[in-house]
Amino acid sequence: MPDGTALDIGSLQLPDAGPVFLAALAAHVLAASTAVVAGLLACTARKHQGRHPRAGTLYLWAIGVVSATATVMAALRWHHNWHLFLIATLAFGCALLGRQARRRRRHRWLLWHGAAMALSYIALLTGFYVDNGPQLPLWDRLPPLTYWLLPAAVGIPLTWRSLRRNGAIRRQFSAQPHGQPRPGPPG
Repeated sequence: MPDGTALDIGSLQLPDAGPVFLAALAAHVLAASTAVVAGLLACTARKHQGRHPRAGTLYLWAIGVVSATATVMAALRWHHNWHLFLIATLAFGCALLGRQARRRRRHRWLLWHGAAMALSYIALLTGFYVDNGPQLPLWDRLPPLTYWLLPAAVGIPLTWRSLRRNGAIRRQFSAQPHGQPRPGPPG
């Protein structure tokens, strides 16, 4: 093609980087889609045996494939994809940290597990928007910094709320049990 693209799917243009790149990209898209769904299932499930750990394990494997395929694509197009390699490595590293916190169950493990897994998910979405935001309808009208910041701006408050609700973050100023009103100021 004259414009240097191998494929044009809707508004998404894929680079002409050869068959290895396109194969890695196909696996990457499948793994990333799996990670998005598995992560959503894990974070919305009750935090006990069953759906939560199964979805979390699937998420970990999927994000591992996302990281591996990002490594291949970055090696083939380093100048264009080095930042995506770093984001994918961060996402996989955070997922591994979250899994280790869960397995070892040391002091405040629930906080470490929840925060690390949430940061992994935020990094996954950040990578998607940084790479695809300029080609997506409506997103293409936003300033590029938005692609980097919006997933964290949405994800961090949701993570904080979830960690508080699940007991990973304790109320700092009150010894009252959860749900009990706090005493008013003295006086």
